[in-house]
Amino acid sequence: MRASADRCGFRATRHGAIVAPVSEPSITANNDAPRRAPAALARDALGLGLRIAHYGYLFEHWPAVGYFEVISENFMGPALPPRQRLDAVRARYPVVLHGVGLNLLGPDPLDEAYLDALCRLADHVDAPFVTDHLCWTGARGLSHHDLLPAPYVPELVELAAERAAHVQRRLGRPFGLENLSSYVEFRRSTMTEWEFYTSVVRTAGCSFMLDVNNIYVSSQNHGFDPLDYLRAIDFSRVLQVHIAGHTREPDGTLVDTHDHPVVDAVWALYAAAWRMGGPFPTLLEWDERIPPMPDALAELAKARAVRP
Repeated sequence: MRASADRCGFRATRHGAIVAPVSEPSITANNDAPRRAPAALARDALGLGLRIAHYGYLFEHWPAVGYFEVISENFMGPALPPRQRLDAVRARYPVVLHGVGLNLLGPDPLDEAYLDALCRLADHVDAPFVTDHLCWTGARGLSHHDLLPAPYVPELVELAAERAAHVQRRLGRPFGLENLSSYVEFRRSTMTEWEFYTSVVRTAGCSFMLDVNNIYVSSQNHGFDPLDYLRAIDFSRVLQVHIAGHTREPDGTLVDTHDHPVVDAVWALYAAAWRMGGPFPTLLEWDERIPPMPDALAELAKARAVRP
């Protein structure tokens, strides 16, 4: 890959330099150095989101897990202990990065300093791929700390695709976009969610980070057939599938809370996705009311049992 602004940028960032453990050299960049191909996951791998609540069990027992996914922003700063723990995990398991702060559809230009730090982190853990969300998260320099939807219109396809392609070039490795769980619809939309999503991925030349629970949640909230969504997906471009639990509000709205086991209807949708396009790496997210790690791994193991 040519040395340019499309490489990992290697400037000082507002997030601070990424500091390696003292037993290792600091992470530095060389624009002229050849870049090796990123590591790859087994197509049927089962992974788990890395959470602090599981550190005690993980670092004592090192259980059999196909890979871990980490929230990118939790490891992009200068704090040493998080990076030391990440390095200990990376020494034994593949690690993929999943971001929540890219702000792909925001009104401001992409934050190149943020991308610098993300590139360095991806290189450091040799991430097989990096993912974030097809959404916006802030405007005018302010972050809302939430994943916010946008109208499904052709002009946003062009914006999102141009930016996603840029991110993938910067990373030098596969980049995937995740579909949101949705709670509102826009009168301005002229496309279905899956038409918008697939158009962005196809135009950008990037990949899908397909969240099956989000498809189910949105289908119930907005009254569409989740199988129609799955039929639109080119599974050859799916980097990973997420599964998770959700909550039903008193008014019947489903909310993607990641605080319950996966419901039977989502497992059924996952099985349908596998029939349409498996195998693909599968990751369980659990972010609130986190159970002991053996219980989370038992929930993850159900994925193998429900595959056709």
